[in-house]
Amino acid sequence: MLIFDMTAKSGFDPLVLLLLALIVEAYIGEARFLFKAVRHPVRVIGDLIGFFDRKLNREDRSQVDRAFRGALVVIIVVGLAFALGLAIAWLSLNHPLGWIIEFVGLVSLLAARGLYDHVSAVSKGLRQSLEDGRRAVAHIVGRDPDSLDEHGVSRAAIESLAENFGDGVIAPVFWYVLFGFPGLLVYKAVNTMDSMIGHRSPRYRAFGMTAARLDDVLNFIPARLAGLFIVFASAFMPTAKPMQALKVMLRDSKFHRSFNAGWPEGAMAGALGLALAGPRHYAKMTINDPWIGDGNPKARTKDISRALYLYFVACLINGVWVAAIAMLRFSL
Repeated sequence: MLIFDMTAKSGFDPLVLLLLALIVEAYIGEARFLFKAVRHPVRVIGDLIGFFDRKLNREDRSQVDRAFRGALVVIIVVGLAFALGLAIAWLSLNHPLGWIIEFVGLVSLLAARGLYDHVSAVSKGLRQSLEDGRRAVAHIVGRDPDSLDEHGVSRAAIESLAENFGDGVIAPVFWYVLFGFPGLLVYKAVNTMDSMIGHRSPRYRAFGMTAARLDDVLNFIPARLAGLFIVFASAFMPTAKPMQALKVMLRDSKFHRSFNAGWPEGAMAGALGLALAGPRHYAKMTINDPWIGDGNPKARTKDISRALYLYFVACLINGVWVAAIAMLRFSL
């Protein structure tokens, strides 16, 4: 919590602000009504990254040149995000009403309710028809939904829920707790760069290499925390298996093609008695990855509901550890 003690405080303590933001975001979700009038911060970051991509990532340049330019983009975007975050944090700590700007930023950059709603929409869609389920899951995964049966759609939704619990819920809170709003904004900038240019395709393999590797580093601890929170949450769910969740997480996380995503996915697979990951079909390729977990690969809508319940409890645990750190901070 380095940033918290740099200046005198006249507004809310940052941890109290974070707890309030977690509660409000859990209620209002993405707050689309607000961002009809102003552009969402992630979209602003995305516009900046897209501008640099068009200007600097040209096919006639060498791979070394594109890698250098991609690293330069990361430095510029991270620097701008840190500077803006620092200014907002200073304003929040030193102006009586400055906390409002940081609070709105926090709510907009947290994604717990939004993720829940998107995955829940897949379950609701599948109950109507397979096509409705495919359309809903297409919003949260990159694979070809037309190649998925009911089990494939259900697995995709559960996998997305587990993976995004790490980088969409735990990681933003983790970096905010450590470094305040600058830490959160830098993380979201890096995560957005990874989603836009951090691919292994010919166009982005060199240009997005730095963004992808930095995203791996920033998610290293949060991904493992996310897995542990799912393990802890499974102890509060009658049909879940906490010891199996821990076992599969530790044993199978290394099989995931992502350096970090295997931890929450492994915990989710073990807790629910499922097999996740495995072969996946994308628009231009098929990925023959090994299965994570040794349970049933034929997931159904009821398994999505069980995963959402587990996710809800894990989000509560996430809030509890923030509250515990706040209490410890106030007692010192």
